[in-house]
Amino acid sequence: MAEAHQAVAFQFTVTPDGVDFRLSREALKHVYLSGINSWKKRLIRIKNGILRGVYPGSPTSWLVVIMATVGSSFCNVDVSLGLVSCIQRCLPQGCGPYQTPQTRALLSMAIFSTGVWVTGIFFFRQTLKLLLCYHGWMFEMHGKTSNLTRIWAMCIRLLSSRHPMLYSFQTSLPKLPVPRVSATIQRVSDWWEEYIYLRGRSPLMVNSNYYVMDLVLIKNTDVQAARLGNIIHAMIMYRRKLDREEIKPVMALGMVPMCSYQMERMFNTTRIPGKDTDVLQHLSDSRHVAVYHKGRFFKLWLYEGSRLLKPQDLEMQFQRILDDPSPPQPGEEKLAALTAGGRVEWAQARQAFFSSGKNKAALEAIERAAFFVALDEESYCYDPEDEASLSLYGKALLHGNCYNRWFDKSFTLISFKNGQLGLNAEHAWADAPIIGHLWEFVLGTDSFYLGYTETGHCLGKPNPALAPPTRLQWDIPKQCQAVIESSYQVAKALADDVELYCFQFLPFGKGLIKKCRTSPDAFVQIALQLAHFRDRGKFCLTYEASMTRMFREGRTETVRSCTSESTAFVQAMMEGSHTKADLRDLFQKAAKKHQNMYRLAMTGAGIDRHLFCLYLVSKYLGVSSPFLAEVLSEPWRLSTSQIPQSQIRMFDPEQHPNHLGAGGGFGPVADDGYGVSYMIAGENTIFFHISSKFSSSETNAQRFGNHIRQALLDIADLFQVPKADS
Repeated sequence: MAEAHQAVAFQFTVTPDGVDFRLSREALKHVYLSGINSWKKRLIRIKNGILRGVYPGSPTSWLVVIMATVGSSFCNVDVSLGLVSCIQRCLPQGCGPYQTPQTRALLSMAIFSTGVWVTGIFFFRQTLKLLLCYHGWMFEMHGKTSNLTRIWAMCIRLLSSRHPMLYSFQTSLPKLPVPRVSATIQRVSDWWEEYIYLRGRSPLMVNSNYYVMDLVLIKNTDVQAARLGNIIHAMIMYRRKLDREEIKPVMALGMVPMCSYQMERMFNTTRIPGKDTDVLQHLSDSRHVAVYHKGRFFKLWLYEGSRLLKPQDLEMQFQRILDDPSPPQPGEEKLAALTAGGRVEWAQARQAFFSSGKNKAALEAIERAAFFVALDEESYCYDPEDEASLSLYGKALLHGNCYNRWFDKSFTLISFKNGQLGLNAEHAWADAPIIGHLWEFVLGTDSFYLGYTETGHCLGKPNPALAPPTRLQWDIPKQCQAVIESSYQVAKALADDVELYCFQFLPFGKGLIKKCRTSPDAFVQIALQLAHFRDRGKFCLTYEASMTRMFREGRTETVRSCTSESTAFVQAMMEGSHTKADLRDLFQKAAKKHQNMYRLAMTGAGIDRHLFCLYLVSKYLGVSSPFLAEVLSEPWRLSTSQIPQSQIRMFDPEQHPNHLGAGGGFGPVADDGYGVSYMIAGENTIFFHISSKFSSSETNAQRFGNHIRQALLDIADLFQVPKADS
């Protein structure tokens, strides 16, 4: 119980002989170091705030302006055109720091120079903001760049040439525009009500949360605790870079900054359930993670004093949890099922059973953790010789056994017994590219910077004097256990109904698709339309997610992939009487239309977020809209999303072609529809994740996957693209 005593800075006991007062030096040392660390973070934030606030200027440029002004004065050149003299006359007269004429002159020149410097920063920022409003470059064909775009690119590079911090461009990004209603109406085919994350009352599991897979073609170690040691150390390294704004902003074309605000809530964030709506709780810092293993919850400290634990220390701590033989407390094993069931039931149980005492303290340890870690006893991985292996791996990440994930946390790091990993991410705080940015950094750091011993353990010797992780203590009454079981049954029914089919498409990737003179995304999206028609015999409203992060606080917009051009191509393919030349022409028209719609969505000219705002306003004003009522009735039976990769250049993919993740996936949006996630993984392969529900007699994920395979091959055949054996 040594660690329990260390958690208290002082203890006192009242006895007949008086009061026995004892101090814990170790605890006081931790308090002191924690205070020092807190002040360090504050000072770093203040420094970053100043540097970010004056970007693209800098303290150095401020000194240069002052020196130039003073130097010109010594050369009898008045660059201020008399303003320095005016400032000097306005300074207070009399004794003090302004007594000598030389001091007054220097102070006046410093004030003038600061004004010029600030004005220059404002001018450069406004100019950069105007330049970032130009999106014509997105609509130009590759290799056919206009002179206007060339001049624009030169100006952008000139104004952003200084090394930016993560949030340096935030104030320069334009706000998402509101299109004209008439322009929106001209492009409306049907209505889709965006899933309102925090107001959704259905379970997060399957319906909202999504999963991300590990590297699937290589394996660094089979030791579960060692892999966690490296990965979690890398995650906290990333968090430290995030806090210090040392991460470079994501740039389109290497020069157009993307909004970074979603990254702020990556760590130390939890979704708190409410009866009517949930809220996101974000803390500025957290020094521990919450861990689940064999029905027990643990609190594992990430720091010793102010020092981040090294990978070998973290490995030792996780091994201690894995070796811990203690059984779960009553009601503890399935407790996390509350986060997998209905939100109202969870909110009521939280208020009734977790608002005081040890239950409140234990719940706070989970909700205030940097993130959640699940140690599974099963082993999953991708075996190219076993097609079902990737799907089973995906199912484990999507929902597990319904009570071994904390679905409210910003993300749960899932560790399998064989060292394979994955993530289950909550969707409200950010979109998939944000968690993908973290994951790329972590996997790259694990593989190329941290490494393992020959036996698969973390490098270095651990510190055995570290206090072991602590068990969280619960007092869960029978009434609460009944609620937990009810939530578990709801979640289990939902999980059992999900059919997930994941596969690697090997015949070709984006390398050969580009030879068809189209974008890889348009190629896949049109193939999905062809596959869906072959699968269902009809077209359906199709959703593809597009990012709007070129605007400040932008997230996503909808690309409606089922267009008149794509349906014309599909119908011609189904008729079987058209020549290849005619089919190629129809395909190119469909691809061009899709690319244009994608660009419109990215540049703020999409329609669905606009319509959504109109819908909200109509509800707020109590205005009945037959139009909105009609278009709201059509569900998205095909929901699709492309997973980005290589946001960070941690390694050369040509030298390490097997360092590939398989992307991730999500559950179906409609009960009788499909969810399709795909990652165009390099030049030679594509990963697909297809979900549907067993309860629907109209859908079958594996059948649809086979149609996708064939559709890709058939379209490639139109261009006589040579293919490898499938």
